[in-house]
Amino acid sequence: MTSVIYIHGFLSSPQSRKAQISQKWFMQNYPNINFLCPQLSSYPGLARETLKDVLEPLANEKVYAIGSSLGGFWSTYLVENGWVEKAVLVNPGVLPHTRFQEFLGRKLKSYYTEDEYMLTQKDIDDLCRADIPTITKHDKFWLMVQKGDETLDYRLAVEKYQNCKQLVEEGGNHSFEGYQRWLPEIAQFFFNDDSRI
Repeated sequence: MTSVIYIHGFLSSPQSRKAQISQKWFMQNYPNINFLCPQLSSYPGLARETLKDVLEPLANEKVYAIGSSLGGFWSTYLVENGWVEKAVLVNPGVLPHTRFQEFLGRKLKSYYTEDEYMLTQKDIDDLCRADIPTITKHDKFWLMVQKGDETLDYRLAVEKYQNCKQLVEEGGNHSFEGYQRWLPEIAQFFFNDDSRI
């Protein structure tokens, strides 16, 4: 069995638009694929443990990831540590432990559920420990960013993944406008060398 895991961003959920679009598209076009989109806590340590719990049973299978925003950060961690074969990173978070300092002591609410979070220094430290300073598996990543991202500086991702496949679009936003039109090429990036698909 081959699996695709969609990893949503901070304060997001499997109900997000890109997650729903991805699930529908893969179910229609690759019905034999096991599509996963776990609900992740916005507490980094819990999110990492949930991802490991989901992926451990798939250790002998090929798993591919689509990671959005902070999900791109986690996808990088998973590829570099051998949990995932390849990843597409959509407007990914880079160095989130530096940006998340501004959230300390503030009550944060999920965009899709009633869940609330209050980050502590431990959460920042968890993100710092999971950070991959230098990419080593360059052929395993496809970076997709839009310059109009109002939440993250796309240039940080372009620099970090400079030796990886990249798509840098003018305009757009943090949600990545027109994401669905790239799904056929995402599937090709994942499966083009897999004769079982």
